[in-house]
Parts: sequence; C-alpha cells; structure tokens
Amino acid sequence: MLWKDFIHTDPKILLGKPVVKGTRLSVDFILGLFAEGWTEQQVLENYPVLTNMSLRAVFAFAAECLQEEMFAVVSADSR
Repeated sequence: MLWKDFIHTDPKILLGKPVVKGTRLSVDFILGLFAEGWTEQQVLENYPVLTNMSLRAVFAFAAECLQEEMFAVVSADSR
C-alpha cells in the first residue's frame, strides 16, 4: 500500500496535520471514528469522498508512523 498516494500534509490545511488528499479529513479524525466503534461502511456512507483505498492508506500511514516512532506505554497501575 502506497499511502503517499492518498495522505499528505499542507500547512494551510488543518495546521499541517496529515489528511486524506482532497479533503479536510485528518488521519487522527478517521482513526478516532474507528476507535469509537464506527464500521468501514459507516465511515464510507457518512464521508462519501473517502474510498476503501483511502481508508487502507490511513491505516498504512498509522502503522508506518508507529514503526518509526518511540513511544511509552503507560499502564493504569503506574499512577
């Protein structure tokens, strides 16, 4: 999956957040919909500018970002 065909950043759009090309729908917004329990069908019906391929690109972009970034997992017990 070449996510770069579908995802880009532009400082003039949502302050440079990664978005699906041709939209103002950010990667984090779309991932948030899925995190809230939305199905692929619901996302596509509510945002018809998106396609199956653009949604795959969102996940490919997120996966690549996680592979390249260091992050810490904070457990609920570590308060």
